[in-house]
Formats: sequence, C-alpha cells, structure tokens
Amino acid sequence: MFPGQGAQRPGLGERWREHAAWSVVERAEAILDRSLSALLLDPDAALDRTENAQLTVLLSSLMAWEVVAPVVTTPAAFAGHSLGQITALIAAGVLSFEDGIRLADRRARYTQEAAERHPGAMAALLGATTEQARQACEAAGGPCWMANDNAPGQVVIAGTPAGVEAALERAAAIGVRRTSRLPVDGAFHTPLMEDARIAFTRDLRSVPLAEPAAPVVSNGDGLPWADSEGWRTRLADHLVRPVRWRHSVETMVALGAAELVEVGPGTTLAGLARRIVPATPVRSIDVAPVSSEVYS
Repeated sequence: MFPGQGAQRPGLGERWREHAAWSVVERAEAILDRSLSALLLDPDAALDRTENAQLTVLLSSLMAWEVVAPVVTTPAAFAGHSLGQITALIAAGVLSFEDGIRLADRRARYTQEAAERHPGAMAALLGATTEQARQACEAAGGPCWMANDNAPGQVVIAGTPAGVEAALERAAAIGVRRTSRLPVDGAFHTPLMEDARIAFTRDLRSVPLAEPAAPVVSNGDGLPWADSEGWRTRLADHLVRPVRWRHSVETMVALGAAELVEVGPGTTLAGLARRIVPATPVRSIDVAPVSSEVYS
C-alpha cells in the first residue's frame, strides 16, 4: 500500500540521503530537469502546496520501495491512496519509473492549477457513516461531495468553502460529533477537479503501459485490475471521483493478502487498515533499513 498527499512532512529525505536509494531522487531530478532534493531536506519547504506535497510523498515512497522490492516475492496485489496509485503502478510495472515520475509531476501541477481556479476545502467526518456524509452534502446548499470513504468512521467531504461549511453544520445536526478540516488547498476527488481530469487525460493517451506483476486495486471502484490499458481512464476519472479506500483494502485481503504493508512516509494507511480488516496483520515501512531483515 502506497500513501498519497497528506503523508508529507519536512525533512522526509534526511534518513535517506546517505543511502543508495537516494538515487531515486537524483534520477527524478534528471527526468524533470530541476532540483527536487530541497523538497525532501529543507525544513521550510512549502509542502502545503499540492505540487510540492505530491512529489515529496511519491519520491519518499519510491525510495522505500527501492529497498523493499528485492525481497518481495509474490505480492497478492498493489494499491495506493489517491496519488499513491501512481506509485503502485510503478511498483507493479505498469508504468516505467520515467513515465511515472513525469505523470506524477503533471498530475500535481494540474490539480494545483485546478485548485487555484476553483478554490475548495476538505473536511473529515469522524465517526460518521457514508450515508451521513451524503446527507450532509446533499443538504449543504452549495457544491459539496463525499471525497473519501477511508475506513469505518472516517469519511471525507470536499467542495467549495461555503459548501463544506454548510455541510459541516448539517453533519452536526444529524449526529456527527467530530469533524476536522484538512490542511489542503483544493477539493480533490470532486467535480471541481474537472480541468485537471481533462488535461491529465491528454497526457495519458501516449504513455506506454504494461501488464502488472500482480493486480492493482483501483481507488475508483475498489476492484483489482490485471490489465494495462484501462488505467488511462481510471487514473484520469479518479481525479473527480471519490477514493474508495475501505473497499480497496477489503479487496486486497479477499485476493489473499496475508499481511498488509504500507510502503512510504507515515502510518496513516496502516491505521486505516487496522480498522477495516482488524484480523489482518499490518505494518509500515518508512525508514532506511539497517539490514534487509526488516523487510522480510
């Protein structure tokens, strides 16, 4: 499992800069023809901007995968949360490293531009059901949608600032006791990202895609896919559709995953997985290793 935007934090690269996996950053800099190391090393890097946050999480996850990959033998499936789908497709071999880096860069830029053109907000409804989230959005009186079904009791809504504010008021009225506004600059996975979807669709038309080493679970429908071509549509459409992470995790276990491993910064996905499938062992791998035994 590969994390998405929100897992970033200052200094993510410090633990990796003396490790061989730092070559991931150097290769990405050569592909994009610009410096990226400051995003991972500078404690004052502007990681609140979508275009910076997404590349930071992607590179951090790929460095961890660089070390994990040689000792992974038969994965049941790959999956990534939102942006993490690009990481998952690189890990599964659907995208080459070069094409994956370019696509992630463009995706980050397009969603940043869409957020600037169509200001939005996001908020988590803690302890809420998906039905409560839908009711709150429908009663908002302004553009607002369910954007993430992350786990039991963890649903995210997104829309215009006014729409989200009205939905939060309605949520409180129907019994949602805790809410939390997310520190993001756009309404991701909603129709407010339509400009980004159109631009990303054009880029995806010409990118070579290969069949995956194991099924890749799509956030859009929570289903496993062993094809390649369908990802042109799935990746683009997902920019305007909800993240169905709860369904995605359940699917991985149904495919035979005996353990779920979050590869990349943070422990958010591991925490969600423990709530979704409490009987399945879960762990996170986020650091440069002392030996390969930590991954086996």
